[in-house]
Amino acid sequence: MSQELERSELDSLADRFVAGFGAGGGALAACCTPDVDYEDPLAIHPLHGVQELEGHAAALRRAFPDLRVERPAPPLGGGVHACIPWRAVGTHSGELGMLPRTDRFETVSGLHWVELSDGRVRRARGFFDLYGAAVQLGLLPERGGLGETALLMLRGFGLRRPGAT
Repeated sequence: MSQELERSELDSLADRFVAGFGAGGGALAACCTPDVDYEDPLAIHPLHGVQELEGHAAALRRAFPDLRVERPAPPLGGGVHACIPWRAVGTHSGELGMLPRTDRFETVSGLHWVELSDGRVRRARGFFDLYGAAVQLGLLPERGGLGETALLMLRGFGLRRPGAT
């Protein structure tokens, strides 16, 4: 049966979970249940099981060999749920799926909404600004410029005037 973690236990779990994305070596298996369910904007389909999650994290480390993931703020939690903020920095010097290397440095902030079971992560859903990350890699135009307006027109959203919301 799941029970609420003490503040120090939640901090420790959040540290291990966030570090697991940059560490490898089964670090995520040490803080997640074997049947963990996982989603984030880069996972094409929901992942099931710690092996799939470790594979996803390994792909990120191959794409960003100098990847550093840190917690900029303490986790928020209550009951069997917690929110874990994180910041990832690294140079995109490896392939990521069909995306060839860009050799650009990137900083992405996000969070994971997690469900806990017996002091481990049972479900995790990650959130970050995928558009902003793509802009940093040079894949999409910056917001508010002519390039973004052209993309919106192609998608059928019409022309936006400067200053209009």
